[in-house]
Amino acid sequence: MNVFITKLFAEAKKAGLEASEAYLLEKESFEAMAVEGEINHYSANNTRGLGFRAMLHGKMGYAYTEAFDKDAVDQLVKGALESARLCEEDDGSYLYDGKTADPAIQLFDSALQDVSPKQKLDYVLKLEKAAKDYDRRIDKVGDCSVFTGMETVRIVNTHGLDKTYTQNFCGAALQPVANEGDCVSAGFDVVVGRDFTQLQAACLGSRAAKIAVEHLHGTSVPSGSYRVIFENAAMSDLLGVFSEAFSAENAQQGLSLLKGKLGEIIAAKCVTLYDDPLLPGGMGSRPFDAEGVPSGKHTVIENGRFHTFLHNLKTAHKDSVPTTGNASKAGYAATVRVSPSNFYFQPGSTDLDGLIHAAGSGVLITELAGTHSGANAVSGDFSLYAKGFFFENGARARPVDQITVAGNFFDMLKSIRAVGSDLRFPRGGMGSPSVDAGELTIGGN
Repeated sequence: MNVFITKLFAEAKKAGLEASEAYLLEKESFEAMAVEGEINHYSANNTRGLGFRAMLHGKMGYAYTEAFDKDAVDQLVKGALESARLCEEDDGSYLYDGKTADPAIQLFDSALQDVSPKQKLDYVLKLEKAAKDYDRRIDKVGDCSVFTGMETVRIVNTHGLDKTYTQNFCGAALQPVANEGDCVSAGFDVVVGRDFTQLQAACLGSRAAKIAVEHLHGTSVPSGSYRVIFENAAMSDLLGVFSEAFSAENAQQGLSLLKGKLGEIIAAKCVTLYDDPLLPGGMGSRPFDAEGVPSGKHTVIENGRFHTFLHNLKTAHKDSVPTTGNASKAGYAATVRVSPSNFYFQPGSTDLDGLIHAAGSGVLITELAGTHSGANAVSGDFSLYAKGFFFENGARARPVDQITVAGNFFDMLKSIRAVGSDLRFPRGGMGSPSVDAGELTIGGN
């Protein structure tokens, strides 16, 4: 690979490209699914690709390849030249020089690599069985899967940068379905991490089944204004939708209502929001970003006050601030954008039951659906299908289904009454404790 990259940079220079960068991504993945006590899906894949970007007259051109021969060099150089010539942006483009050392962070579990395919297949069968054994009303288990993966990122450029990291991960998910009479209820749970022993089939299977059973016979509530508490997984989903508002790239394009609000109070005093790519065990953790900039923890909101947008080199230069190291690429073929790493609300000291007790009566939202169609990341408005529990006298009273919860995310940040202690990252780098969001509109019967 070193020979290929050296040749690529040499040919790019001959073609008149002023600076070049190679982003190499190698991935291994495994997935298996179980249905009715049998393995119905099994896949193991290895992929390798290289994203190439280079500057021509201050404009960045992009190309990519999965081949690594002479023809690939020619194709990459030609593609980057054409892309740069077609680029209409005049904001400038930048490559990192790599002179600052990266922080040390553990992202690789060698024991995970020793887990055999048979152990993974046995695990997913145990997972399905654990859900079915939880309660006789569990009729079937859908989407019962286990997955593992490993990826290596290497970034090399003509400014002297050459750095690499490797990470591995594992996870499991399932959707048990409970059936009683003419009532059907689905539960879902997922766990991700780097330690296969922590997936715990018995615990995850019974927890997901419990969700399905507890939501049996859920009914709606009269439409109106209710005190609303979002359980941690639901709040993580909501934060994920509106995390785009904290991107400097979106703010500079006029796609964030937070534009011009740095230094202002934008949330309740109990709200502190972090972006931490160095979080131990975090699925968004990494020693450097997609431009090779060393990672560091940033406080985005502190006690309600908005401190910083998330930046890459380009957006930081435009705003005359240091980059926060939040350059990202969706894959080797993607362009450089801005996105969070481990993005989460700082937990408080009260557990979920304590939040419910303090609120008295209202609706606990445990699950949201339709976030891609029912939420507008620019305006902050959302109207989402939800289910959960009605609570009164400080305790859960009955399951609630067939409702919508509506409001505005930015208004809600200011109305948050309390943040719970149960911080969770249910699907990756987006995390939250349970949150008492104050009054929101519930659409029901």
